Amino acid sequence: MNILFTDATVLPMTAAAGEPQTFTGSLGISGNRIEFVSASAADAEAFRAAHPDARTIDCRGKLLMPGLINTHCHAAMTLQRSYADDIALMEWLNDYIWPFEARQTPDDVALGMTLGIVEMLLGGVTSFVDMYYFEDRGVEVVRRTGIRAVLGCNYFDTNVEEVFPQMERALELAAGCDRIRIAAAPHAPYTVSPENMVRGKEFCRQRGMLFMTHAAETVDEARIVRERFGKSPVQYLDGLGVLDDRTIAAHCVHLDEADIATLAARQVVVSHNPQSNMKISSGVAPIERLREAGALVTVATDGPCSNNDLDLFEELRTAAFLQKSATGNPLALPACEALKLATVNGARAMGYAAGELGVLKAGALADVIVVDLQKPHLQPIHDPVSNLVYCAKASDVETVVVDGELLVEERRVRGIDLPKLFADVAEAVKRIKR
Repeated sequence: MNILFTDATVLPMTAAAGEPQTFTGSLGISGNRIEFVSASAADAEAFRAAHPDARTIDCRGKLLMPGLINTHCHAAMTLQRSYADDIALMEWLNDYIWPFEARQTPDDVALGMTLGIVEMLLGGVTSFVDMYYFEDRGVEVVRRTGIRAVLGCNYFDTNVEEVFPQMERALELAAGCDRIRIAAAPHAPYTVSPENMVRGKEFCRQRGMLFMTHAAETVDEARIVRERFGKSPVQYLDGLGVLDDRTIAAHCVHLDEADIATLAARQVVVSHNPQSNMKISSGVAPIERLREAGALVTVATDGPCSNNDLDLFEELRTAAFLQKSATGNPLALPACEALKLATVNGARAMGYAAGELGVLKAGALADVIVVDLQKPHLQPIHDPVSNLVYCAKASDVETVVVDGELLVEERRVRGIDLPKLFADVAEAVKRIKR
């Protein structure tokens, strides 16, 4: 499909420091790439002439920007949304979450992921990094829904022999689909042995895959790892040789200065999950210190049973406000920098080259969203970027394109029967709980 967006407030995420962040203009998509982005009406007419079959979308009163990137979630856990709230983490995992998961079938996981993807698409998330079970089934769901994803095959010592064959199947099923990448995802330093942690990393290195794990999420985790290995979670993982620029470390709350320096030096992607950390009382991640040290920081929702939604706009607002509050510095994580966490930085986290994803520029992958600015909470517009980060909501997203395909139009998701999806989810949850 060829698509022409006209008369938009364009936020390309390519402006240099001191330059205007937005301009009024047009954007043309040919195939799965952006062909042009310009303030010139002549460029729009040239695109129209070259592509007479192009679908034209009028964006007057609307903002056009790169799709958001959620760098750590468990999308299928929509089935557990609000299932177990206001409970300490270890009790939450051992007494509620893991027993629920033990009763899920692969079909349940595929169903939960479908619901999660629909929620993310409607909120302007065009790419996500997942970490869960049965990701071979996840490939099927991602192919069908059209979103872009890194699917992390989650394992513990107790199920590692089951998951590695699933990871092989996921690689085979994802072959030929550029939107899908597969990763190894050992759960955490306190649930996976050193041998199995290294095994997953070596598997990734042999196949050019990403590697992800939870790291330094809670006080209990830090205590357990120090008691077992005499090191902090970050130093322990570094000692195993698994930290590098192909590693995503989720949470990273309990860090000392040596940990921060290590994460920055190894170019590890830090996935910041502020609302989940707040809800489970994990603490406040030192995001400003990480950024000052040169670490690559991104933002994510975590799972919808520890958040309890997949609204990345809400997460951006929380991330920015939380750093200002925690540091006592109103200049901490300004809006323009916060937005980079969910666009430019998120693209790098997923392994894309600079300028290929997370920006609007000629040659970039065509993952774009349209935000309706004609809302009371988004008016007036002194600063469009501030409005997005501090005021916007998932429900303000009107149109979503992923890889050149129009997936959401006027807040309707292509190919999804919502009443049937909701009914199927309710039936699955009823059976699992029974």
